[in-house]
Amino acid sequence: MGFFERYLTVWVVLCMVVGVFIGKFLPFIPNFLGQFEYANVSIPIAILIWVMIYPMMMKVDFQSVKNVGKNPKGLYLTWVINWLIKPFTMYGIAAFFFYVVFKAFIPTDLAQDYLIGAILLGAAPCTAMVFVWSHLTKGNPAYTVVQVATNDLIILVAFTPIVAFLLGISGVRIPWETLILSVVLFVVIPLTAGIVTRISVIKNHGEDYFLNSFLPKFNNITVAGLLLTLIIIFSFQGNVILENPLHIFLIAVPLTIQTVLIFFVSYLTARRLKLAHCIAAPAGMIGASNFFELSVAVAIALFGATSPVALATIVGVLVEVPVMLMLVKFANNTSHWFPKEGSMN
Repeated sequence: MGFFERYLTVWVVLCMVVGVFIGKFLPFIPNFLGQFEYANVSIPIAILIWVMIYPMMMKVDFQSVKNVGKNPKGLYLTWVINWLIKPFTMYGIAAFFFYVVFKAFIPTDLAQDYLIGAILLGAAPCTAMVFVWSHLTKGNPAYTVVQVATNDLIILVAFTPIVAFLLGISGVRIPWETLILSVVLFVVIPLTAGIVTRISVIKNHGEDYFLNSFLPKFNNITVAGLLLTLIIIFSFQGNVILENPLHIFLIAVPLTIQTVLIFFVSYLTARRLKLAHCIAAPAGMIGASNFFELSVAVAIALFGATSPVALATIVGVLVEVPVMLMLVKFANNTSHWFPKEGSMN
């Protein structure tokens, strides 16, 4: 691992602190960046996420994507975990903590709002950030793209009814512009750019140059993009975080338990299915992490930017990165549990 990747946890914590500091004491910076937004999607954050995942997209070749269909177990696992298990465990765990364990600390009306935020997180499996986690666990890039792309298609039809069912209401609105724009920005554009770059470089310089000279130049780009993204995200939410320290901790507890639980359910099931580690690790990551861009956008669209619901989704971002880094480290240390990449059935 490179220098940045080796001490990534340290950099992440520092960037969170820097982001909160900027939000509190230099508010003109997030105020300026906040002007560049479309359909509740921050354009600066979208660009940085694009920078994060572009290097991984260059590793994708069409032949590998076509071969994914010959080894469908990893896809089946991802779909079952994300849509038949994850939303409902999130609901159960969050409701138990907000209504029972933390009853003395959280009023009932706030508990309900926090639960709604947790549901929005649980019903939206990760899209953009999973490429980072896959990169850090040496995941198969082609398989990860297909896992993410199929989940994006399922989100289009499953997100609203699952959220409506768990909230016990009808007519839940979803900002379709946000969802479609997110898919385009975080999957379609970087994938297209990566494939075009790959084809062009190989055509002009050969595959050996592309793999051994060109790709290594981007080794630290993904991590740098992640760190800058965190600074911007936490600068946007600096005051919210500082003004709600106790409730942020209370919200973080069930979200952390949910993240770890879903990862191990997926990861250990992949081990039992004898999937290769380059498929098993991303499968665990995509289930454990959340599509926080969509969750936050829906919370803001439905309940307002200052609502407790939005706060709960923001805590999801706060919790996700350090917990996912811990799970990345665990996955890397247990790669010997799985078959080598050549066995991907």
